[in-house]
Amino acid sequence: MNSIVYRITGLMFLSIALTVFVLIFLADLQMNQLFREYLIVMGRGGIMQPMGQAELTFLASVHQSLIWVGAVLLLIGLAASYFLARSITVRLRRISVAAEEIEKGNFQQRVPIESKDEVGHLAEIFNRMAKTLENNMNLRRQLLANIAHELRTPLAIIKGHLEGMLDGVINMNREEVNSLHEETIRLNRLITDLRDLSLAEVGQLSLHMQLTNINQLITRTIQLTKTTIEEKKITVVCNLDNKLPEITVDADRISQVFYNIFVNALRYTHDEGDIKVTTSSEKSTGQEWLKITVADNGPGIAPADLPYIFDHFYRSEKSRDRKSGGSGLGLAIVKQLVEFHGGRVAVESTPGAGTIFYLYLPCRSVTTNVKF
Repeated sequence: MNSIVYRITGLMFLSIALTVFVLIFLADLQMNQLFREYLIVMGRGGIMQPMGQAELTFLASVHQSLIWVGAVLLLIGLAASYFLARSITVRLRRISVAAEEIEKGNFQQRVPIESKDEVGHLAEIFNRMAKTLENNMNLRRQLLANIAHELRTPLAIIKGHLEGMLDGVINMNREEVNSLHEETIRLNRLITDLRDLSLAEVGQLSLHMQLTNINQLITRTIQLTKTTIEEKKITVVCNLDNKLPEITVDADRISQVFYNIFVNALRYTHDEGDIKVTTSSEKSTGQEWLKITVADNGPGIAPADLPYIFDHFYRSEKSRDRKSGGSGLGLAIVKQLVEFHGGRVAVESTPGAGTIFYLYLPCRSVTTNVKF
């Protein structure tokens, strides 16, 4: 009796039974009253005539008819209650079975949406949840595969060099040690980036907030890439608004954000190309924003790749050759760090014409998980 079918059926049948009993009682009472008035009218001097056998037989037949009518209505009400309850619970049972399959790891489960009522809305929500879980599981598998791929490369290089040194095939000179050191740094950077991403995604990344002049931060960061700029003979034009106020941010994190975007622009800008960096203030949605724009005239990003460039390990160059790009974490870190500061990042790109990144930082303090 714990089934919701029986409970819904019982409640509905009880309400129908009470209604039928009340109607029969009122009909019987009304019928007796009207019949007595009829006998008084048919009598003489206003005196009710005694009921004969015919009258008693009539009353008994009426009572019996009311009982049969009540019994039929109760049966119909019971059947209607049961089928109505089943029409609700069958759809709920489908959702329950699908949920059990998802619990077992079968995330392809979907339930049909047969109505626009509350159960139909529940089925729609369930399907969206199942799709999200399936996507998250696929992303998780892809993430693990990408992490394994990125870790394997420097580890394989280190392992190969060390084995060569132990076997005497490779001389243990300064150049080889420097090569191992570079791979160790790359491996350590990858692990640090993964740690920062995971902390930012769960809202546990600590920010060391301080008043920062964004223009000075940008200038210092560009100076760090001076060698690459000169090698590729790239023209960097900076239009920095000197009237911008200082904002409260984690200077190291925002420097990392701008560095990742600027290095990305350097990497994909052809030799003797142009990069334009602009800072300005902008007000929207009742909030004052500090806007940083980085525009290049490189090959641009294909429309099919544009929605995914901030995903973990995503790279438009599917070969994942390190000569054509980094590990694929740079822009993912940019998005997480900017959003953790309460800002947002956007991108526009035209294939063959270049790419423009927009960073928006709020001109206010961030108080979540802040360390001073």
